[in-house]
Amino acid sequence: MNETLIQINNISVVYSDVIQVLKGVSLRVEKGHIVSLLGSNGAGKTTTLKAISGLLKPENGKVTDGTILFKDQLIQNHSPETITRMGIIQVLEGRQPFKYLTIEENLKVGTATRWGKPYRQDLEMVYHYFPALLARRKALAGYCSGGELQMLVMGRALMAHPQLLLLDEPSLGLAPLVVREIFQIIKKINQEQAATIILVEQNARMALQIAHYAYVMENGKIVMEGRAQELVENPDVKEFYLGMAATGIAKSYRDVKSYRRRKRWL
Repeated sequence: MNETLIQINNISVVYSDVIQVLKGVSLRVEKGHIVSLLGSNGAGKTTTLKAISGLLKPENGKVTDGTILFKDQLIQNHSPETITRMGIIQVLEGRQPFKYLTIEENLKVGTATRWGKPYRQDLEMVYHYFPALLARRKALAGYCSGGELQMLVMGRALMAHPQLLLLDEPSLGLAPLVVREIFQIIKKINQEQAATIILVEQNARMALQIAHYAYVMENGKIVMEGRAQELVENPDVKEFYLGMAATGIAKSYRDVKSYRRRKRWL
């Protein structure tokens, strides 16, 4: 078993002291691996990322039960600033650049946690993975395409030297060719930088192609888990997430009342 970088133990998350979103979620991520969280809208995937990154606080949310251990340190309910300085960087859904800054100026913002340290080599690294950004480095971010913006926010995160990179729906709203390119780059970053990544994604087919391990979430709970290659062959995953119903009749996930979670730390 490889070294565990982050472990979530039976956490519950509540917003505004009333709305419970996560109900006893547990997962672990090994160093250098890509772990994907799959599930429909409202399953609790983004909330899980925000519980890790500390971004629940600005939304009046908090972890009410359980623990989150990052390199054996408890981090649940720490401030986003503290968690960012520890090396956990989240790329939010929606691609939010500073529109009136150039692409290169946006990338330099990613060095804020490493203020005063050289960044030229980091820029070269980002341009290596995203050559489209190099060609447009002087363009204002507000005039970029959706694909360019996704590359930009991912590149900005890399400038911070993340120990754990959280990616929230990187394929959302992008053309299929661009999605394929983005996922190839994520895989390349993982392989060449030994980057540890948690990937939240509704495009289960693409996510399972690059992930080492995956968890399926529904209604704030983990309902299934396993190695990505195994889940690709799982008949339930095929039917509900890959559109490959063996019967030829696609069902809604709501037709299934529950799954017995499979605990296999491999």
